Amino acid sequence: MTVTDDLRSLILGGHYAPGDRLGEVDLAETLGVSRTPVREALWRLQAEGLVEITANKGARVVEYPREDLETIFELRARIEGLAARQAAVTATAEDAAHLHEVAVAIRDHAGRRDLDTVYRLNADFHQALVRLGGSMVLAQSISSLVHSAVLLRTYNSFDDEAMRRSVDHHIEIAAAVRAGDPEWAEAVMRAHLFSARASLLGPRHHETNLDHETSPHQEME
Repeated sequence: MTVTDDLRSLILGGHYAPGDRLGEVDLAETLGVSRTPVREALWRLQAEGLVEITANKGARVVEYPREDLETIFELRARIEGLAARQAAVTATAEDAAHLHEVAVAIRDHAGRRDLDTVYRLNADFHQALVRLGGSMVLAQSISSLVHSAVLLRTYNSFDDEAMRRSVDHHIEIAAAVRAGDPEWAEAVMRAHLFSARASLLGPRHHETNLDHETSPHQEME
């Protein structure tokens, strides 16, 4: 493994939390290398979206507020759901067969916990759906929402059950596209992204109407 791989693993494994400073001297000592490969690794991880480097302040792990992550998944569910819907209308039998092949490859590599390959194949699968949708607006909208740091953290947050669920979603989306069923394809894509959101962020906390209601006695005071 390279220094970049080692540092990426430390970040995704939770050794460094979002917002933590990444000092070159400390990292060089931790990784048992000189500062030069550490500096190169930091620049590479900045390109991946995992690290932020600021002049005179150094590097730190990128931090996305929970509210932003919630919004990202909500928007992706809506927009990629629409992309899946349109793909189910426009895809040829050959297109659907390709999607199925990619979905099966994701399943095979997920079973071996080969997350780097799963990450790459997942990107191929979602990009193929967007292309089939044929909308430049959809493609641009999704591109602005897909942050590699978020995707990498999401896959690393999957337990075995979440990974199986994600794998099954890919295969079912491909089946919906093959069936030419836009409602089915959209529904599974939305479920797929909300499931990923739950794996990364945990349960949602909803306020109930009772939280805002006052008793008759309180209203009279």
